Order: sequence, then C-alpha cells, then structure tokens
Amino acid sequence: MRILLLTHAFNSLTQRLGAELQQRGHEISIEFDIADSVAEEAVVLFKPELIVAPYLRRAIPESIWRQYVCLVVHPGIVGDRGPSALDWALQTQQAEWGVTVLQAEAEMDAGPVWASTVFPLRHARKASIYRNEVTQAATTAVLQAVERFAGGSFVPTPLAACRDARGGLRPLMRQADRTIDWQREDTATVLGKINAADGFPGVADSLFGVPCHIFDAWPESTLRGAAGARPGALIARRETAVLRRTIDGALWIGHVKRAGEIKLPATLAFAAELAKFAAELPEAPLDGWWRADHETWQDIAYEESGRDENAVGFLHFEFYNGAMSTAQCQRLRAALAWARQRPTKVLVLLGGADFWSNGIHLNVIEAASLRDGSPADESWNNINAMNDLALELIEVGDQITVAALAGNTGAGGCFLARAADLVWVREGVMLNPHYKNMGNLYGSEYWSYLLPRRVGEEGARDIMRNRQPLTAQAALSSGFSDACLAGDAQAFRIDVARRAAGIAAAPDFAARLTAKRERRAADEAAKPLAAYRAEELAHMRRNFYGFDPSYHVARHHFVRKSLASWTPRHLARHRDLGWQG
Repeated sequence: MRILLLTHAFNSLTQRLGAELQQRGHEISIEFDIADSVAEEAVVLFKPELIVAPYLRRAIPESIWRQYVCLVVHPGIVGDRGPSALDWALQTQQAEWGVTVLQAEAEMDAGPVWASTVFPLRHARKASIYRNEVTQAATTAVLQAVERFAGGSFVPTPLAACRDARGGLRPLMRQADRTIDWQREDTATVLGKINAADGFPGVADSLFGVPCHIFDAWPESTLRGAAGARPGALIARRETAVLRRTIDGALWIGHVKRAGEIKLPATLAFAAELAKFAAELPEAPLDGWWRADHETWQDIAYEESGRDENAVGFLHFEFYNGAMSTAQCQRLRAALAWARQRPTKVLVLLGGADFWSNGIHLNVIEAASLRDGSPADESWNNINAMNDLALELIEVGDQITVAALAGNTGAGGCFLARAADLVWVREGVMLNPHYKNMGNLYGSEYWSYLLPRRVGEEGARDIMRNRQPLTAQAALSSGFSDACLAGDAQAFRIDVARRAAGIAAAPDFAARLTAKRERRAADEAAKPLAAYRAEELAHMRRNFYGFDPSYHVARHHFVRKSLASWTPRHLARHRDLGWQG
C-alpha cells in the first residue's frame, strides 16, 4: 500500500516503522506535522491509502481524518488518554504498560482501537522505555493494524466497547507533579521522578542556588564519608556528574539544563560554580577501568569473562544519548589502549544500553558559543579525538575486536563501530551511517576506508547519498554488519558473550589473527590510513571553518530542538520534482 507517515519529527520510532513497512513492500513517504495546510498538501500530493501517525504533539486536522483512516500510535494501554502517558505510568510505578493503535477522531486518543500490545514496565528512564519497549510494541501493533486494514474486513473496536480497557484520561503532567522534596523523599522516589521526566522535560530544580532542569540520574551506594551531609546537598563530583545527597543515600546528576540554555553535562553547565566551591565538592574517582563492585555511576567500565587463555574482555561506555565529547573520546581511547594490554583473545566493545555511539557531542560543541569559545575549534578537536579513538581500534593487532550494538547508533558512531573486526547488531536497533543531515557534513572516522571495503564503492555512495536509516536486518543484508542477534536485551548480551567465547576458543584463532594483520598491512601499503584521514579532514575543515555555515546552522537548530519548518526531501518523496502521484 501507499502509506503516509505523519509525524512531529523523524524520531527512532518513526524510523523503525518506516523501515519495517518498506521491508514489507509498502510505499512510504513522510511528512512532518508542521501545520494543517502542510499536512493537507502532503495528502493531496501523495494520495495515500492509509495514514500512520507514530509521534504527534497535536491533533490531526478534521479535513484529513474524515477522508482517510489515520492510525495514531499512543504510548499507553487501552483506555489511557492524555499527552503524558509514559510519564504517569513511570511515576506511579505501573507494573505493566503498553501501546495502543487507534483511529483518529474528533476526541484525542478516544477513537476505535485497531491493535494493542502490552509489556512489563521496567524501572528505567522514560527515554529508554520509549526507545526500546514502546518502539518494539508499537512496531508489532502497527504492523498488525496495517495488515488488518489491508485485509478490508476488520472492524476496529470502539474504545467504550473494549473489554481490556484499563486506562483513563490523565492530564498533562506539570512540574508541580514532578517536584522533588529532597528533605523527605528517598532515593528510589527521587530517581523515579527524574526517570519519568528524562529526555523531556526534565525535573525543575536548582543546583548551587541556580534554577535548572535535571536529567540523567544514577544511584550511589557508597557515600564516601558524606553520610552526615544534609539531604539535597552536593557532596562530590566525578567526570561530568555531581553527587547529591538524599535522605537515605545519594544520586549522581549527569545532565542539566539551565534557564535559557541547552542541556549539558552537569560539570560543564556549572563549571564556574564548581570552581568556586571546589573544596566542598571533592573528586570521587573510580579505581581504574574495572567495573565497580557496588552501585554507582561509571560511564566507562571494563570486565572479563574467564581467566584462562581464552578470556574475553568487555568494554562498556555509557554516554548520555550516545554523544561523545573530546574529553570522553580521549578517556575512552585510554581505556581501549589499556584493554588492548589485557591477556584476552577477543575484545568486545559493548557501548551503552540505549546507544552505542552517535559520534561527536553537538551540545558540548554548541556550548562553546555560549562561553566565548569557538564551536568550529571544538568541532575540530572533537572530530580529531574521534579519529584517534577509531585509529586505536583499527590498529588492534593482538585481539579480534567486536562492536556489539545493543542500542541505536548514528553518524560517526557507526563508523567507529565499523573500525572493529566484527559488528554484531541487536534486532530492533536502528543505524544511521551518514552525516549529511547535519548541514551537509562530510564526516570522518576513516569512513572512506571502512565503508567501501564492506559494501563496495557504489554501496557506500548509496548509503551516504540516500541518508536513510538501516534496521539491523538491512545493515546485515547490505554488508555493513556481520550478524543480527536476538532482540531481547538480556538474550543479546548472552549471545554476544557466547559468540565471543567461541571465537577465542576456536582452533583457527591464530590463523584468523594472522590473516587480520596481513590484510591491514596490505591495506596500509595500498593507501595509508593517514591519507584517508587527511582527505576527510580537508572536507571537515571546510564544514567547520569555510564560508558555508550550513553545519553550524543545522547544529544550532538540532541542539535547541527548533521546530521544523519543512520536511527534508529525502524523507518527503511526494515533494520530489519528478514525483508521479
């Protein structure tokens, strides 16, 4: 069928649904929900048989839903209504939640139900739940609803007649509903409130007496001599985070958004205040890269399975939203260099639970302009740090390296992953191995070496030119990745460990390692890695310092979440000049 996706933004759910529907033979075009007139025009141009709305912030105009079946994805159980579905579910600690696909009508979230599915609700961040359980449940439900619509005989159930309706109308959750009482609420309660607001809008609070919104919280089980501090007080710092006392423990606060500014690592957003109160906020470093034996915040952690000659190393890097600043790249490179010296045969880079890597840290780069710095200089420093990290991985000669992607990956993160010998991707993960959406950015991380040798010159041109996301299956089919593994997060980790152990214990391991070294030596003789890097950086220098400001403009709007004023042409196929409706 011809299906129009009407959405507020091209978020991970919209990407997944678009890709899954295309894989099933449907003709897909996308329109951002900017205004009624824009949506109406898209319908006239594309002439869809069905409209699916994965992610909206306002109602579909009556002029559309009266003429077309419009399937709306609501992140709530049957009967749940309102704009803060996940927020309320998490904050009220529901044991089970779900996704409902309903037909748009005059009353929001009250149309007849086409499909629904439920899932156990983890105690986790809202953004993580949305990116994993909600996206998977929505994919299942939408595909079922589309099949039912295509069949022509299915009659959706009016909401009032749904026997499994358990939810009700909930208002928009406001900051008054999220307020933290540091003097009375325990760690679990505070963490739950921050988790329920994670991603957007955060919890309104203050640090150093300055109003801000807080995000990215992690519990700490060891107070390190600060047990006598009053609840709410800041008691320590570590890398990008600050530690705040609760009535029964403490929480690390990783990211904040000061009024009128952008979301940043806490220690960067409050750099001046931290310098002023340095004596009251001591550093609380961890002892090396080994995973801590207690509950704490640790953005880079290493562990091993087995202590024999077939040991496997696992390097985790849990960077918020997958963004990697200059300093984070440098620290991860140091950890990788250390892990290379461990007596292991296989080294697995596991990234984070929700993101493997999304490349350079656009928010930190943008922050340079807020502090009389140079975003161009910070961009240059960041891309070179990413390149140094990728080079460290490419040059691992004594181990087989694996990038195990449990979470979504984009831009330079995709090519950092491809710097490993093997790339294994969890089913359900979305990859965006291209750069041009960020103001026609050329990209680096040795992609011009790493990509063509996997997908061919023409395949590499297609990936970079088309700028379309890849599902885990599509990445495997294209040759970009080497395996698509179990979609369940725990099953994925078990499968990764099993496969890595199998490589380490294989009788042909030595021959495999020799072949790897010989291939790298031959590639280097044909064209040195330094030449690829120099060519890529020549383009990047023009992006950062040249006369065309497209990258800086695109980054500014991306970081500040500016509302879209048009849909990119590579998404809105119906707006191509040669489009035939």
